[in-house]
Amino acid sequence: MPNDFNQQVIDEFRANKGRLTGYFAKARLLLLTTTGARTGTPHTTPVGYLPDGAGRVLVIASAGGADRHPDWYLNLLAHPQVDVDSGVFRYQARAVVLDGEKREQAWARAVEADAGWAAYQEKTDRLLPVVALHEIARPGPPDINASSPGEAIRLVHDVFRRELALIREEMTSGVGGSTLGAQLRVNCLTFCQGLHNHHAGEDTVMFPLLADRHPGTAAAFRRLREEHERIAVLVADLRRVVSDETADPATARAEVERLTLELEAHLTYEEEELVPLLDGGN
Repeated sequence: MPNDFNQQVIDEFRANKGRLTGYFAKARLLLLTTTGARTGTPHTTPVGYLPDGAGRVLVIASAGGADRHPDWYLNLLAHPQVDVDSGVFRYQARAVVLDGEKREQAWARAVEADAGWAAYQEKTDRLLPVVALHEIARPGPPDINASSPGEAIRLVHDVFRRELALIREEMTSGVGGSTLGAQLRVNCLTFCQGLHNHHAGEDTVMFPLLADRHPGTAAAFRRLREEHERIAVLVADLRRVVSDETADPATARAEVERLTLELEAHLTYEEEELVPLLDGGN
């Protein structure tokens, strides 16, 4: 993509915390900042990604099927530590180029999820590299692109809302044909694990802290914990279905719908209760 087009995408991405319009409105996109192989200066590029489990995403150095590797790929070969911006979360990652069977498995999932990758490969004799970005663990809470704790919780919730909406659409559009596709399974399982981790953090850290500061909120936190328990059951049901390669896609879609209804109501109630406490200054 031309640099001016890239910059337009970057500007919109940053202005809207990762949400884009037009062609990329339903795409999974991140901003990847690499260190120039020759210059040593930072370069930011919007790239599509595939979920790949906890703490890792995959990116493909397609360059639209050009015969030359994109600059960002050449940069990370020279400097494997990169910065990742999802629009909400920002973190450093270690880039690892996949090869052999690992590359082939990841590539098969990518093509299954989006035939556009195969179209790019057909345009060039260059084997399109598949790169795993491993988040580098750091102490403390995650770096969230928010101006207040209340905004942070809303943004994190919106990440779950958007990802679940994408999963629902992928299921409805028949990704994977008569069975659940491998990448769709990874998307679901990654979502489930992220939601579990988020609720576990709230139950063990955020809720006790806020309940101690605001004694009159006991009933609200009791309800939120009960909702977490119900959602955990729905998440477990979804995990069981998508982990079964013989599962009926209709069953998986039904589980996603059940989870969506419960989660949407929970997130709305949680925001109504928590945002005033988080941003109230007490």
